[in-house]
Amino acid sequence: MLENAFGRASGVGSWPGVDVMEAGRTVLGELPDPGVPFLVELPGRGPGADLVGRAAVLLVDTPVDLQPSGWRLVDRPGRDLERARSMFGQDLDVLAEVADGHLGPLKVQVAGPWTLAASLHLTRLERAVADPGACRDIVAALAEGLAQHVAQVRRLVPGADVVVQVDEPSLGAVLEGSIARASGWGHLRAVEEPVVVDGLRDVLTAATKAGAVHTIVHSCAAGVPVESLLRAGVDGLSLDVSLLGSRGWEALGPALEGGSWLWAGAVPTSGAVPKPADVADAVWTPWRRLGLAPELLQRVVVTPTCGLAALAPRTARSVLAAAVAGARELGARAQS
Repeated sequence: MLENAFGRASGVGSWPGVDVMEAGRTVLGELPDPGVPFLVELPGRGPGADLVGRAAVLLVDTPVDLQPSGWRLVDRPGRDLERARSMFGQDLDVLAEVADGHLGPLKVQVAGPWTLAASLHLTRLERAVADPGACRDIVAALAEGLAQHVAQVRRLVPGADVVVQVDEPSLGAVLEGSIARASGWGHLRAVEEPVVVDGLRDVLTAATKAGAVHTIVHSCAAGVPVESLLRAGVDGLSLDVSLLGSRGWEALGPALEGGSWLWAGAVPTSGAVPKPADVADAVWTPWRRLGLAPELLQRVVVTPTCGLAALAPRTARSVLAAAVAGARELGARAQS
């Protein structure tokens, strides 16, 4: 498990620019201990470096190609998947170099099975989430591929305690049945919650069996189904705390008291970069309102609310630095 510590900070995953080496060194440098550095994602490099394209690289025996409508499941791998694999391999090579000698937590990110099912197209152009068989195949392929990925990162950075973040921005839409049909008429049927929870649990379990010390599910969308995510057996949730509202915080309260972690998206990624006190307040105020014990803040990691790829590099560094400063302020309050 990830050790309890006041003042932890991290990032969501994406970063501006196209220079993998510079981005990797920057993130390692901006997140000193007890921070949680991460495998940087650079979607600015184009198709294959995006959230779905990167995850598709990990789908075992489940090739994809790129169409005007987006990524599509196909029978055999082609040029698009090969390009995505090449960029992913470069990212891992750079990670091995910049994180050489690193000891402690190191986070990797991957799109979750339900976001993939909601994003990947079948050959008839409908979303894969419409086909229960395709959904089962995606869950199994991702679970196996993620396990291999965790094992590979552990080999490349032997001192790392691998943390796995599963990104599920489309999970709410899958549960609500609000994903539009390919025709544009109507919406696809909602997937039943037990099916969603079981699929997510399979992926998280595979990561843990492969050696991940900590698993989290991230979503910066509004109306995140907190209770459903907790039932999947995740170690922690990564959420935009400004979107939680009273109901969301109340759902989190018992889980936090029971040992769950909160990766608190408390630094906005638009507008002025906040002061450390404002970052701390975003967590401290609802925390105290719920009557949660201050020592439980050792299981809070402060992050930006979402990825930083759309920002200028200097602004991205400022946002990450604000997360670090806000985490220290929060830790100081908890120990005062």
